[in-house]
Amino acid sequence: MDQELRFLILEDLQTDVEMILRELRKADFRFTHTHVDSREGFLKALQNPPPDLILMDYSLPGFDAMSALHIVHQVAPLVPSIVISEIIDEEAAVKILKKGATDYILKSRMARLVPAVRRALIEAEKHADLLKAQTRITEQAMLLDKARDAIMVLDLADRITFWNKSAERLYGWSENEAIGRNALEMLYKGLSHEVLEARSRTFETGEWIGELRQVDRNGREIIVESRRTLIRERGEVTSVLVVNTDITERKKIESQLLRAQRMESVGMLAGGIAHDLNNILAPILMAAETLKTRQPNPEDQKLLSTIEGSAQRGADIVKHVLMFARGVEGVHSILRPDQFIADLKKILDETFPKSIQIITDIPTGLWSIYGDVTQFQQVLLNLCVNARDAMPSGGTLTIRARNDFLKEGGARQRPGQYVDLEVSDTGEGIPAENLDKIFEPFFTTKAVGHGTGLGLSTALAIVKSHGGFLDVRSQVGNGTTFTIHLPALENVEMRQTRQVRRETPQGHGEWVLVVDDEASIREMTKETLNTFGYNILTAKDAFEALSLFERNKEKVEVVLVDMLMPIMDGSECMMALRKIKSGVRLILTSGLDDHQRLCRENPGLCIFLPKPYTAEKLLITVHDLLRAG
Repeated sequence: MDQELRFLILEDLQTDVEMILRELRKADFRFTHTHVDSREGFLKALQNPPPDLILMDYSLPGFDAMSALHIVHQVAPLVPSIVISEIIDEEAAVKILKKGATDYILKSRMARLVPAVRRALIEAEKHADLLKAQTRITEQAMLLDKARDAIMVLDLADRITFWNKSAERLYGWSENEAIGRNALEMLYKGLSHEVLEARSRTFETGEWIGELRQVDRNGREIIVESRRTLIRERGEVTSVLVVNTDITERKKIESQLLRAQRMESVGMLAGGIAHDLNNILAPILMAAETLKTRQPNPEDQKLLSTIEGSAQRGADIVKHVLMFARGVEGVHSILRPDQFIADLKKILDETFPKSIQIITDIPTGLWSIYGDVTQFQQVLLNLCVNARDAMPSGGTLTIRARNDFLKEGGARQRPGQYVDLEVSDTGEGIPAENLDKIFEPFFTTKAVGHGTGLGLSTALAIVKSHGGFLDVRSQVGNGTTFTIHLPALENVEMRQTRQVRRETPQGHGEWVLVVDDEASIREMTKETLNTFGYNILTAKDAFEALSLFERNKEKVEVVLVDMLMPIMDGSECMMALRKIKSGVRLILTSGLDDHQRLCRENPGLCIFLPKPYTAEKLLITVHDLLRAG
């Protein structure tokens, strides 16, 4: 031993003390000693400072080894003790060892003293190191428990040996429940390729970082960023340290942003598709109408009506797809709910599976409302899509409307006249614990990629912005009903109006310049206008149109311009035409409603004609623009 040791000797006979010291001096110990022979002296010597080793007589007058060992356990539990006695039986020896003695020596065999002292000092040193290590581990564990990340240690068989407080909070299992369990069985629905790859790469390279899908105690899916590191002792791998960061909410937000970007791309794509489809449908509509005026045969008339109706049906579908994909908004106006519900039913009939029966219950005399028809259709469509998803095996979707008068105190909104729009399904229903959450942004019970969690929150915002409110009733297994309450217009006469068909107007030799890059539209527009008394010039692009108009500006009274043309689009063509003749009257045509803004900014000189247009709509638009001047 290199350091100087402090020995405490508890002995009442001086001769025995000398015997003990003589044996100790035979070894290579550097030591000092304190000799005491009473309880009081023993207590004092233990505390100032505590010795490295205690050598005590088994029996002293009024004080024995058992009492001394009890004091050592209370005052200096880390100090080793060796009991020395004249005679000690086996039973007494067992008792003193159980009481905490490190060893015992018979005075007749003092040669055993030095080896016993060496062994006691080595064991005490090991015990002190172990306690220090345990203290460090405890301190580190306390720090790990304060960490926000879920931290665990796995043995080589994937059993959990450490589990911090954040792991308890994230996964729902307490430390006692988690320790000893197999992590692969507890935290994963199955051994996916990603899980096996993470485990394999950890043992191959010593560490691994990546994303994993796990489950908590309730089966809820969690996405974590996992960092796995091998732990080695004396060069051998003994365990795996796993640090998991919950990124579930972050991934949801990223998914919402990606979905929004995809929807924006879909909207742009829908615009291009709508333009092309409208260019295809426009000549079909005009040709069908023109042929109907030339074919008196009833059977031919029937076939042409079928063609015309199918083309118009396709045009309506394109219009509604564009409306919802791009979020095109109309202006606020007086609306009849029965009309936009009828339009919505057409979309549902075309797109929903045939296993879902769609019923509308719309009474006559329904009051009018004021608002944005596009937004109302967005709300109803969202509710209908949710209803469809709640009936994967089919069922009944019912859309109802009714007039309602809310008395004071009978609703959350002010009393008065309301129109109630109701969407009901016979689907799975909503659990009671989710009813208060369904309108929260990003809350969804649908699988990842099947819902953004924004539909109902957006619907609620739209309804509130129109002065209304929204109710929901649901029971698991018995379907769901959403009711939209919208303020009805007061002092507005509510009566059904019959559309009076206008007689198709005739031209009187006026000159019209038709500018469109689609040859079929140019030819059918020319044929239609010629048939009804107009003179026509055509141009396939803006440059040809400007050249023709420059030469014929005195006689051309109307220019019909397609807004989506290559090289120079319709708005640029319009400005160039006005430089040639400032008062030129224009008809702007497009399958995108947002182009009508230009006509709102130039009343009297510009009319917007949405594609695909019928022959009748074309003739009425040209006639009205000419008469307006």
